[in-house]
Amino acid sequence: MTTTSGHLAAPFAFARYRDGDAVHLGLAAGDRIRPLAPEDLGAGGLNGFLAAPDWDRLQDIAEADGPWLPLDSVELTAPVEPRQVLQTGANYRTHVIDLVVAGLDKDDPRSPEEAREWAGRMMDERREHGEPYFFIGLPACVVGDDVPLVLPGYSAKHDWELELAVVIGAEAFRVSRDAAMDHVAGYTIVNDITTRDLVFRRDMKEIGTDWYRGKNAPGFLPTGPFLVPAPFVEPANLKVRLELNGKVMQDATTDDLLFDIPALVSAASQNMPLLPGDLLLTGSPAGNGAHWGRLLRDGDVMTGSIEGLGTQVVRCVGEGQ
Repeated sequence: MTTTSGHLAAPFAFARYRDGDAVHLGLAAGDRIRPLAPEDLGAGGLNGFLAAPDWDRLQDIAEADGPWLPLDSVELTAPVEPRQVLQTGANYRTHVIDLVVAGLDKDDPRSPEEAREWAGRMMDERREHGEPYFFIGLPACVVGDDVPLVLPGYSAKHDWELELAVVIGAEAFRVSRDAAMDHVAGYTIVNDITTRDLVFRRDMKEIGTDWYRGKNAPGFLPTGPFLVPAPFVEPANLKVRLELNGKVMQDATTDDLLFDIPALVSAASQNMPLLPGDLLLTGSPAGNGAHWGRLLRDGDVMTGSIEGLGTQVVRCVGEGQ
């Protein structure tokens, strides 16, 4: 059974679902889903379609009779097949201000309010004159919420970071901010799991961060349930919410992004071409486990939702349990 709400808000969206050992690409519309073959897409597969999406073609399919199934009768998995995953760090203004203020020296003479104002001015200066901060994730970590999140036994400090993820359409290489949205095919939800005590190297602090070990374990990028086409999403002010065992931990909107989506796509495309189907994560708002002093445990259930993109439910299992 699908772990989504069972109904899609957008007129239609891509999803992928299991049929025994096979995984099929499907078109979800309302509370139904149907398989999509290459002849339906007019392309060899999902990424081929995203390279030059024809949304009218899919609208016609969504309105037609055919082999529809109840959406809640299938098990959804990750709706994308990226070749590259780029992740954005320190990109929610309030979250970064919280981190800066929390890291101030205890002898700092400023009040918390003065420190927040100072940190806010720093963030505004960064937004005006700085650049986004990217690192690379492994596509093999992308899974659906049909796969339990196994918490590796080498740490007890695994954390959540719910994020809006951009799905690239037409290849983007050194595109401008003004042209960037022409290369966005759609959006999905990603929970960027992080092992906190592996992010910074202890053996040689001068090296700095170790994102490979800190973020790339099996299943550390729960994704989906849907790939919602860009024409149906206004990404500038979406609600982002994560609950842990029913308690709200993250609750923000994307209008707090330091660098918006055109800025992110443009900056990320300056080094390497972004390919159709690639994921570009936009950063996570305040409220992760490190903030609350409560990290993931065996038996935890994370319910993550982004306005208009559905809901994913990720169940945590301790390694060896």
